[in-house]
Amino acid sequence: MAINISKRNHAIIAFTKPAVSIAHEIKTILNNCEIYCPEDIASQEEISFDKAGPVIRNLFTQKIPIIGICTTGILIRTLAPIISNKDEDPPVLAVSIDKSFVIPLLGGHRGANKIGHLIATALSANMVSTTSSEAIIGFALDDPPEGWSVSSESNIKGVSRALINGSPVKLNVEAGDGSWAERRNLWNESGEIEVTLSDKSDALGDVVIHPKTLVVGVGCERGAAANDLISLTEKVLKKHKLALESIACIASVDIKADEEAIRAISSHFGVPLRLFDVSRLNQETLRLSNPSEIVFREIGCYGVSEGAALAAAGTNATLVVQKIKGIGVTCAVARSSDVIDIEKVGRGIGKLTIAGIGPGHNDWITPRVQKALIEAKHHVGYSLYIDLVSRFKKHAQIHSFPIGEETDRAKKALDLASRGEDTALICSGDAGVYGMASLIFELLHHNPNNDWRFTEILVEPGITAMQAAAARSGAPLGHDFCAISLSDLLTPWLVIQNRLKAALETDFVVALYNPAAKNRRLPIKKAIKIIKKYRNDSCPVILGRCIGRENEKLIMSDLGSLELEKIDMLTVIIVGNSETQFQHRSGRPFIYTPRGYKP
Repeated sequence: MAINISKRNHAIIAFTKPAVSIAHEIKTILNNCEIYCPEDIASQEEISFDKAGPVIRNLFTQKIPIIGICTTGILIRTLAPIISNKDEDPPVLAVSIDKSFVIPLLGGHRGANKIGHLIATALSANMVSTTSSEAIIGFALDDPPEGWSVSSESNIKGVSRALINGSPVKLNVEAGDGSWAERRNLWNESGEIEVTLSDKSDALGDVVIHPKTLVVGVGCERGAAANDLISLTEKVLKKHKLALESIACIASVDIKADEEAIRAISSHFGVPLRLFDVSRLNQETLRLSNPSEIVFREIGCYGVSEGAALAAAGTNATLVVQKIKGIGVTCAVARSSDVIDIEKVGRGIGKLTIAGIGPGHNDWITPRVQKALIEAKHHVGYSLYIDLVSRFKKHAQIHSFPIGEETDRAKKALDLASRGEDTALICSGDAGVYGMASLIFELLHHNPNNDWRFTEILVEPGITAMQAAAARSGAPLGHDFCAISLSDLLTPWLVIQNRLKAALETDFVVALYNPAAKNRRLPIKKAIKIIKKYRNDSCPVILGRCIGRENEKLIMSDLGSLELEKIDMLTVIIVGNSETQFQHRSGRPFIYTPRGYKP
């Protein structure tokens, strides 16, 4: 059975076929796990690399736990220049190629030891731990179970040293199920040094560990100010001395899913938002301290903030803060008897990442887009674009659409994400530049589909065809520029013509997208005719086709020599302004537009 020890991804680095085989064994017991290996031995199940060093360092800087099926020396030498400190470095482990040893190298108390024990058990290997608390007392105070977090003011070193040296240390359990700590035969009621498990902000102890036992239930009027809800909640938590670290989630009624205030407070406290329908909230009526007939008449249940807090905190929960009213907002807090498993509580918000993949090459896809593609449960897009990033699909379900079905594709992505399943809508170039992002927002604006309210939209940028062609050819966009699509399928030609004339009259560098198709040649002919009225034949022009892909083609020409038959839908055209020039002094020709600096 796979064990999700962390919500972070895990990266397994393998250099040989036997190591890849071991990596797949490890992957069966770790969720959110990807295998990286050299190109010559990679299959569709792995992410390939040319050089391991940059990949490993990139993963490390992203705080992704790294498991190397290799010698410790490879990992140490690769990471030595960028190792920071024990409070920031992610877990790094080495597994011997004969599966005999699992060795945490970094981040022992940040998950490496836990990962190591899981792998050692799965491989029947020896777990080699060199951390004192792990070796002597059996666990680390600064690496408690999931759902618990250590107060930043805790004296971890001092208390750990006391436990290791056998000094009397007292354990106080004020909140949560502390059996994970109590079962250790370590504690002494007479100890002056104290470890306290509490969800209170004023808890006393040399080490204070907070359980995720609190739920903040909130309600608001339509259009309520986010700051009013956040301010009220902060005041309530401060007054009742409740620890921010113990907030498991924000809870509310599902009809408020699209309220800015509700989304904002979840983001402010950095915790999930969980939502309940009115029928579920009505089940909490008998436990409400302040049932309201007015609320019932308006939405169909007798209380939102109290009801949602209790529903999320569970059947054994208690209301520690009754409903408090603010300006159009309400807040209540419930306490669970143990750490709350958020995934089993209410309905969450699904994430739709509209991902720009640039040309689709590994080196030109941002780390954030790669992460979104790896984590997504669904990939939606034009079949060609999905194929370009197939190495990132792993466990994602594929939903491919032919060209021309953009609206169906966008609706499918919204439907999937609204079910609470992270979805990536894949776009070439940048999703916001003649891409799918604007269509998504247009659908949300005009479509009354209530389920789409349960979606968080993220737009991740990519390298545009214009940027790629400009970079390959030099710096043609060095001064003011604009982009114009020549496709008259959605925009009338008269509008396109007027925009093109205006850009040329004001001496913009102009990038032309969608210039021609097999059965659509007239727009490019008309456009060139217009351009020649404002630019002379010596004006530099760039044709970039599939830049960044294996079949890329770059032509640097002048307007008078431009060959229209070489232009198609995969081509972007950059037409210089009156000052754009060729430069031939760098081993090959370049095109640049001067900014106006004096050399």
